[in-house]
Amino acid sequence: MVEKKEILRILDGYDKENIAIATVCSHSSLQIFDGARKEGFKTIGISVGSPPKFYDAFPKGKPDEFFIVKDYKEILLKTKELAAKNAIIIPHGSFVEYLGPENFQKLRLPTYGNRSVLEWESDRDMSRKWLESAGIKMPRQIKNPEDIDSPMMVKYYGAKGGMGFFVVKNYSDFQKRINPAEKYTIQEFVLGTRYYMHYFYSPIKHDGYKLSIGSLELLGIDRRVESNADEIFRIGSPTELAEAGIYPTFVVTGNLPLMIRESLLPKIFEMGEKVVERSLELFGGMIGPFCLETVVTDTLELKVFEISARIVAGTNLFISGSPYSDLIEENLSMGRRMAREIKVAQDTDSLPEVIS
Repeated sequence: MVEKKEILRILDGYDKENIAIATVCSHSSLQIFDGARKEGFKTIGISVGSPPKFYDAFPKGKPDEFFIVKDYKEILLKTKELAAKNAIIIPHGSFVEYLGPENFQKLRLPTYGNRSVLEWESDRDMSRKWLESAGIKMPRQIKNPEDIDSPMMVKYYGAKGGMGFFVVKNYSDFQKRINPAEKYTIQEFVLGTRYYMHYFYSPIKHDGYKLSIGSLELLGIDRRVESNADEIFRIGSPTELAEAGIYPTFVVTGNLPLMIRESLLPKIFEMGEKVVERSLELFGGMIGPFCLETVVTDTLELKVFEISARIVAGTNLFISGSPYSDLIEENLSMGRRMAREIKVAQDTDSLPEVIS
């Protein structure tokens, strides 16, 4: 991983009055560009190939300029060109997944957040170690697929938007569907309602829901719409579908907004607090947006099955704010909240605290 002192040296050479916010044109880029513009920043859309035409339909979400590369790897070769534009990189799921966590850690450009978190987030064993050591309840995990004796979710490593995930009930099911070339984890399939909590952690804000360092915010909650998983059983029972060779798939195709019952908000903040405090101990703390992906059972128990330590696409629902962020500030999107943090850090000479 590129050393922080090198990143700070690059940042020292920037024209601080002309900082530009840059990210790859995908995932949550529309709200990132919109939020950055609202906070007075120039914006750069890194486009793999020709600029996507659909940006012309959304002028407020269109970057001020496009930076063209032939593929994701070429971004690593053009860092000096982006640095000359005073670019601060905003990571998102597509950016990290397609460039690769290891390559992203080598990116020689000032990046919002602590890129050390990528090692912990991208490895499912390490993320489980992080969460469980923070006191977070998680679905039971098994190592040996021959021990499968109840419904289990098999997940491949990395941010794949649910692609390739599947549910099995026994070892025979597992053998039929596993791709042995992929690293995977097997965890209990928990019955309940899925809630994806959009948190924001600021190490430089000192009011609100205070932590040992900085403060924690809740900006929204969503649920994911997953290809055929929500509709498939309309055409038959699980047994009938399996006999026909038809299985649920969990590729994320969209998102729905959710509100959780207010009595659960204390638990939600306690979970976020524990995760952040443990991250401070393990790797110096994650910075900015993160998402705890949870199941709420019929006994109102919350189990976290995954963490995304960056902006998630479910925040796209709330470009004009959510019922939660409106109680902080009206029209506050996650994209704008990140730009606001960079702006405040810039004005208070605190950029090194939020950049890596």
